[in-house]
Amino acid sequence: MGWKEFLDEEKKQEYYKKLKEAIDKEYATYRCFPEYSKIFHALSKTKMENVKVVILGQDPYHEYGQAHGLAFSVLCPVLPPSLQNIYREMADDLQMPVQQDGNLDYLAEQGVLLLNTLLSVREGQAFSHRNLGWEILTDHIIQKLNELPQPIVFILWGSAAQSKKVFLNNSNHYIIQSAHPSPLSAYRGFFGSKPFSRTNAFLQSKGIPPIRWIKAQKPDI
Repeated sequence: MGWKEFLDEEKKQEYYKKLKEAIDKEYATYRCFPEYSKIFHALSKTKMENVKVVILGQDPYHEYGQAHGLAFSVLCPVLPPSLQNIYREMADDLQMPVQQDGNLDYLAEQGVLLLNTLLSVREGQAFSHRNLGWEILTDHIIQKLNELPQPIVFILWGSAAQSKKVFLNNSNHYIIQSAHPSPLSAYRGFFGSKPFSRTNAFLQSKGIPPIRWIKAQKPDI
């Protein structure tokens, strides 16, 4: 089974039909993010059988030009504070300079599923698409991932992400949890948590190639 087959089964369920109706109405009435066609970008970029790491966030960035369907990733030149803190921890953890552009597609292509607990948001209103049904879908996604045989690292940042821990009982997997990287909580346990080196140490202990966390910079011409 892949993500398409998984979603096809979810779409048959009553909760999903109500979710789609609510989301369609939201997108028709308000400006919402990410673009409608990018709602499932995380699943389309990282095949189920290729998942090595899951980074679980809360909901998409709610300002214009930021969210594009991958948790914490942006396509705009101004990096949100949470992403700046992620890069700061990445540099400290890996002891390497980080000069990134905000686009985390390169991680998704390596098997890092960048998933939020909610997959859409109304402009300027964090958690505005709460209780519409996304929580049920992402519960089911985590449950499906938990069933997979390949070892997976689950990185749970913040209480919304950590609420999914109840679905993780497969001893093949490894859980890393800490405070969210947002400015409000990063100093309460995110900084110094070393999720990137810990992830790679686990993967390598299972004979799995590590994640290249820092994107190679293009050489100057």
